[in-house]
Amino acid sequence: MAGPGVLELTDDNFDTEVIKSDKPVLVDFWAEWCMPCRMLAPTIDELAKDFAGKVKIGKVDTDSNRETAVKFGISAIPTVILFKNGQVVHKFVGVSPKKDFAAKLDQVVAG
Repeated sequence: MAGPGVLELTDDNFDTEVIKSDKPVLVDFWAEWCMPCRMLAPTIDELAKDFAGKVKIGKVDTDSNRETAVKFGISAIPTVILFKNGQVVHKFVGVSPKKDFAAKLDQVVAG
């Protein structure tokens, strides 16, 4: 369900793509059956275009990648976590407007 420029993140590649990334990473924890997750998907795709080259954007299917979901305490989806230098910088729970994500991403990219 990921659009162009959105990484499919898994239990196997999460450390390499997110924790060890030299760029900030916005990770959308979602599931196929989750209607709010589907509502958020176009926003995530737009952010991937808007921040291409500055921030990595990825999605974790929580049904297929339970280990990663449990590790980050995902109890409600959609949950979107912003990582920088392998650390959680911000956590959004539920559907948030694009401007909220963009503001946090701009902050992290700038500083």
